[in-house]
Amino acid sequence: MDEPDFDQLVGKLDVARKVRLLTGATGWRTHDEPDIGLRSIVVSDGPIGVRGQGWDERSTSLALPSPTALAATWDVDLVRRLGVLLASEARRKGVDVLLAPTLNLHRSPFAGRHFECYSEDPVLTARIGAAYITGVQSGGVAATAKHYVANDSETERMTLDADVDERTLHEVYLAPFEAAVEAGVWVVMSAYNGVNGTTMSESPLLAEPLKGSWGFDGLVVSDWGAVRSTAPSANAAQDLAMPGPESPWNDLVAAVENGEVPESALDRKLERLLRLASRVGALNGSTPPKPEVTAPHDLLREAVAASTVLLRNDGTLPLSPGVKVAVLGPNAATARIQGGGSAGVYPESVVSFLDGIEEVADVVHTAGVRLQNRPSPLTTANARHPHHDEPGVLVRLLDAEGTELTTEHRLLGRILEVPLVEGAHTVEIHGGLAVDVTGEWTISVAGFGRLTLDVDGERLVDSDVPLDTDDPAVIHLTPPYRQATAHLTAGTTVDLVARRELREHTGTATVLAADPPRLSDADELAHAVDLARASDVAVVVVGTTDEIESEGFDRTSLALPGRQDELVRAVRAVNDRTVVVVNSGGPVELPWRDEVSAVLLTWFPGQEAGHGLADVLFGLREPGGRLPTTWPATQRDLPVSNVLPDHGVLRYDEGLHLGYRAWHRSTTRPAYWLGHGLGYTTWTYEDATPTTSGVRVRIRNTGPRPGREVVQVYVTRPDSTVERPARWLAAWAIASADPGQTTDVHIPVPARAYQHWTPDGWTTEPGQFTLLIGPSSANTPLTIHH
Repeated sequence: MDEPDFDQLVGKLDVARKVRLLTGATGWRTHDEPDIGLRSIVVSDGPIGVRGQGWDERSTSLALPSPTALAATWDVDLVRRLGVLLASEARRKGVDVLLAPTLNLHRSPFAGRHFECYSEDPVLTARIGAAYITGVQSGGVAATAKHYVANDSETERMTLDADVDERTLHEVYLAPFEAAVEAGVWVVMSAYNGVNGTTMSESPLLAEPLKGSWGFDGLVVSDWGAVRSTAPSANAAQDLAMPGPESPWNDLVAAVENGEVPESALDRKLERLLRLASRVGALNGSTPPKPEVTAPHDLLREAVAASTVLLRNDGTLPLSPGVKVAVLGPNAATARIQGGGSAGVYPESVVSFLDGIEEVADVVHTAGVRLQNRPSPLTTANARHPHHDEPGVLVRLLDAEGTELTTEHRLLGRILEVPLVEGAHTVEIHGGLAVDVTGEWTISVAGFGRLTLDVDGERLVDSDVPLDTDDPAVIHLTPPYRQATAHLTAGTTVDLVARRELREHTGTATVLAADPPRLSDADELAHAVDLARASDVAVVVVGTTDEIESEGFDRTSLALPGRQDELVRAVRAVNDRTVVVVNSGGPVELPWRDEVSAVLLTWFPGQEAGHGLADVLFGLREPGGRLPTTWPATQRDLPVSNVLPDHGVLRYDEGLHLGYRAWHRSTTRPAYWLGHGLGYTTWTYEDATPTTSGVRVRIRNTGPRPGREVVQVYVTRPDSTVERPARWLAAWAIASADPGQTTDVHIPVPARAYQHWTPDGWTTEPGQFTLLIGPSSANTPLTIHH
C-alpha cells in the first residue's frame, strides 16, 4: 500500500499545531488533528498482556508467561503466535501501540527487571524479540523495541550513565535493537539512562545507527518522563515526548521562534508520527485486518509447558496417575504469574499451581512458610461495598471540605489511578471487611501525602508521608504503607475507610489492605512436614515476590526470601520424592538442588500456570524450556554482578564478556549453563557437516519417549588476534524425534556470527572459525571447522 503524502499533511499545520502533536494528550494517548484526518493513537504497557489505558482491575487481560519464559522456549514460531494473540487483545481494547518488547539484556542477575527481558545473550534476545514483533505487527498493532539502549538495571535508572565501549555497545547491547529494525519494528523507545555521557532522549545514537545505517523509518517515543529538555532533545532524533499533556516540549514554539530548534526538525518528527498513524489505522480512517486467534487459553497453556525448564530429574518425573501429592510452599496457592512494575496486567482468570495439580491428583496443601511482607489489598473475596453489599469497595473523590465529587464501585483495594476532576483533594476507599479469623489483624493504607485509616469509626492511622522519590514506578505503583493492628472477630463485618490527600506530583495511587493473624512460623513449617510425610510425592513451590523482583529497584541478594530453603530441606528429610518448582523471574540460589528428586523453573508463567505445570508433572507435555541465562551456584561466584553506579556512572567493564561468556573465563563454574534443560528422553549427537549457509546436525533420540531438543551452535576462535569471548552463540534449531529415531536438522549460521565491530564498521577476521554444537553452552560434543 502506498504511503500518504506526509509532507503535504504536515504543511497544513502551523508551528503551534505541530508542537501540540509531539507531546502526548494524556498518559496513554497522543493528540488528534481532525484537519489532516489524524485520530488519537492509543498506547498500552506490555509485554505479557495488553492492560489498556491506565490501571483498572475491571479491564482484564489475557496474561502470557514472562519474557524470560518466552526466551526459555527458544521457539520463535511459538513466540510469534503469542505476538498475534497480543495483537488480537490490543485490537479488542482499542490499543494501537504495545509498549513491548524489552530488548535489554540479563547483564546481572541482580537486575530488578530481569523477568521483563529475554536473555543474557544478544542473539537469543534478538531472535525472540524479532518473532514477538513480527507477531504483534501482523495484527496491525505497533510493537515498541525498548529501552534503547543499555538500560539493564534499576538502581538510579532515571539518571545513570552507562559507560560502554563502542565494540561492546554494537556487538552486545545494540544487536537486539538492530534485529528489531530488520524485523520492521514500528516504534523504538528511548531509555531514561544516558550512554557515554548523553541521556538517551538527546543521544546521537538515535540518529546513528538507528535512523542512519540501520534505516529505521518508524517513531522514537520517550520512556515516560525521559524527555527532560527542550532544544537538546528536540534537535536530537527523538520524535514523541510522553506522557502528556505537560512536557518540556510544550516550550517548542518559543524554541522555534528564537532559532534554537529549526521547524524542519518538527516536520521530520511529524512525518514519522503520521507514518505510525497510517500503519495502525489512525490516519484517514484506515483499519488494518483484525487477527483471529482460536483457543487462546490452549496457546497460553502450551507456552507454560514449553518454557518450563527441568534442571534435574532422578526419574521421579513424570508422575504416575493416582499418586497423593503434598503441594507446599508460599507460591503454590497464590501463584505469582507476573513481575512487578509497569508491565503488570489484571488477568481475566488465574489457574494457580495448586489449582492445576488438584484437577489431576489427590492433593493436600499448606504454605509451610510465610513469604509476603507487603500488605494484601482487599479483594472481592473479603470486601463488600458499604452501601449495597456487593463484592468490592467504594472509591470516592472528595473536595477539601469532604464533599463527594465522584464515586466508583471497584473490585480491589489497590487503586492505582482515579480519574481526577476539578477540586479533587482526597481519594477515599471504603469497604466492609468480612472477617474469617479471630485475632490481631493488620490493617494498612498506602499512598503519599496525609493518610488516614478508620476501623469501625475509630481513627487508627493519621500520618503524613512525604514524597521522597521521582521514580514513577514507586509513585504510581508501590507507594509506602502505614499500618495498625485491630482485634477482630470471625463472622463479623468491619467498616474500613482509608483516605489520602492529593498533592502535586504524587499521583493518585491509594491502597487499603487487611491481613489476618497467621500460624507461627514453627507451626506452619511443622504442618507442611506432616503433610509431606503422609504423601507419595511432595511438590514444593518456592520463589520470589514483587518485593524482591520488580521495576524500580535491583535485588541485593539471590537467596530465596524467608525460610524457603529450610522448607525444602525439611520436606526432603521426610519424603525422598520431593520435586521443587522454582517460580522466579531470574536466578536464585538453590543450595539443596542436588538433594531433591527434581527441580523445575517456571519464570512467572502467566494465567495458565497451574495447567501448564500439571501437564509437565504428569507427562502430558515435555518440559520444553532451556535456560536463557546462566544460573550461579552462589552469588559470590558471579563474574558480572555490579548494578550500582559510582557517582552516577555504571561501568560495563566486562565488555563483551557477560553471562556464559564471562563464566567461561572464570575459575568457578555455575550451577547451570545457558541452554541447559532436560526433557523426558535422552539424545546423542552423532554427526555435524558444514553446508554453504551453516551446518547440518544429526541427533538420535535414545530414550523411551518422543522428545524435543534445542540444538545449539556456538562459535569459537582460540587463535584470534582480536579479543573475543571464549565462545558465543551463533544459531540454534529445534529438532523432534520418536524413540530410537535419528533426525537431521539444518542450522543456518549468519555471516554476523563471524564478524566483529571496528571503528570502520563490521569486519570478518580472515581464517578459520570453529563451530561447537550441543545442548548447552558448556556441553558441545560436536566440533567442525567453518
